[in-house]
Amino acid sequence: MKPLFVLLTVFLISNLVIRQYKGDMDYHLAGKIALAATLLFTSLGHVIYTKGMVLMLPDFIPLKKEMIYVTGLLEVMGAFGLFIPVLSRLTGMLLIVFFMLILPTNIYASMRYLNYETATFDGKGPGYLWFRIPFQLLLIGWTYYFVLR
Repeated sequence: MKPLFVLLTVFLISNLVIRQYKGDMDYHLAGKIALAATLLFTSLGHVIYTKGMVLMLPDFIPLKKEMIYVTGLLEVMGAFGLFIPVLSRLTGMLLIVFFMLILPTNIYASMRYLNYETATFDGKGPGYLWFRIPFQLLLIGWTYYFVLR
């Protein structure tokens, strides 16, 4: 829920600030800024909640802790790549692939009732997927609309 709040709040604030400086709104720029802020926000979770995020990964995945740090770094790189003109389109395509690839870990964690923030198994369970899957689809659509279109 927090990333959705970040995405929408930053989008709104960015539009207001852009309008103040440019005299007109720039929805695509605001959309990119909001996506970048969301990626930076979620990347923090990879450092703050490493122990719980490691538990999101199935047993067959090696180097779990390193994988969590790498994916957090990929989110940071994605946030910056959105604003490098020669990399923006490629970054958008890779982010869509990334969003699709991380969805199974969220499903796996939900089925195990994992609360990644506390690294305990008292989370919301499969009911969380009623939010997570639409949010993941929103991120994919958002990236397509504001970055690739």
